Amino acid sequence: MNSPDLIARKSPEQESLVTLLDDVEGLVSPPDVCMRMFELIQSPSTSAADIANVISVDPNLTTRLLRMANSAFYRFRRKIDTVSRAITVIGTAELYQLVLSISTVKSFNNLPNELVSMETFWRHSVYTGLLARALAERASVLHPERLFIAGLMHDIGSLVLYHQRPAAMRDLLLVADGDEEVLYESEISRFGFSHASVAAHLMDVWQLPEELVFSIKWHHQPELAETARMESHILYLANHLVNESEQGNYAGSPRADISIPENMLEVVRLTEDELFFAFEEAAEQFPSTLESLI
Repeated sequence: MNSPDLIARKSPEQESLVTLLDDVEGLVSPPDVCMRMFELIQSPSTSAADIANVISVDPNLTTRLLRMANSAFYRFRRKIDTVSRAITVIGTAELYQLVLSISTVKSFNNLPNELVSMETFWRHSVYTGLLARALAERASVLHPERLFIAGLMHDIGSLVLYHQRPAAMRDLLLVADGDEEVLYESEISRFGFSHASVAAHLMDVWQLPEELVFSIKWHHQPELAETARMESHILYLANHLVNESEQGNYAGSPRADISIPENMLEVVRLTEDELFFAFEEAAEQFPSTLESLI
């Protein structure tokens, strides 16, 4: 994608991000299968068999992809038993994002950190993604599946910071005391950028859609989003609601004092009842989706 808003004219903040990410490039770069698949889907002559052949080279990826395709996430009535069938039913664009998601989980699990539980991290990320997609569907957002990817990846910048700046992040986590908004503001004060900016920059380099990139960038301050404003508000809502839950809060313990400003619901044009039903849907999909990805 290489959005001009993000990287064409680098600010001091973006220069710092580039330096930060250069040091972990080998650990967090998309695997070859993602790059080859991206090249294929850009070609009008590519067939489902061509893409299936690329994916099938990786047995672990194939197994997880088929498990995901047959989970409650998609709710297909017929079993999906081949990659070619998955491509036909899901579509190449969404399948690419799904493959990238599965590969990202694997890549970032290889990024050592001593500050957080990876199980807690991915539970929060998966739950946020499921709720964001459910909210996007009810808000009639185009391509709501992108919001699942955004939710899954919205905090991966934290893993980079935990790995690259462990001492500073340890201090900031103590200051935040389980409050993600305080952590976000503390990161900006300490580094000049946040985990959200790190994740957005990565997604831009990986050429994901700009709606996804900007929703991640502004998921703590959606009112500042000029692009993907609706998606940014939805991701904000999902992140905050999941932090109230027993299963998916980012710090391992729910914060019952989190409240959602009414103007947030007005922006996404959803009622409190719709939030409740979206939460129920995400909760139903959560166990099988988590098992498929992690």
